[in-house]
Amino acid sequence: MTGTILVIGVLALIGVGLYGMMILHNVLKLVVALQILTKAAALALVAAGYMNGQLQLGQSLALTVIVADTMVAVVGLALAVQVRRHFGTLDTRALSTLKR
Repeated sequence: MTGTILVIGVLALIGVGLYGMMILHNVLKLVVALQILTKAAALALVAAGYMNGQLQLGQSLALTVIVADTMVAVVGLALAVQVRRHFGTLDTRALSTLKR
């Protein structure tokens, strides 16, 4: 029963993250949607470890994902700050029309 709830939670988070990545046009909101997707991956690793009886392995892999995810978030937010300073917008539709 607990495994089923974990799988439903993982699928829900993946759905929300993918939906956000597809419809959002703000760079900051895209970073948040990416964060939701990586949290789904971490939860999936823990759920897989729980279902296989190797919870410690799933937790250690999830911790690795969280560390890498934090670095990606920091770089993404720093990039968003620089884009806002340089171009004056965070809208990806406006940024995709820029020519150099």
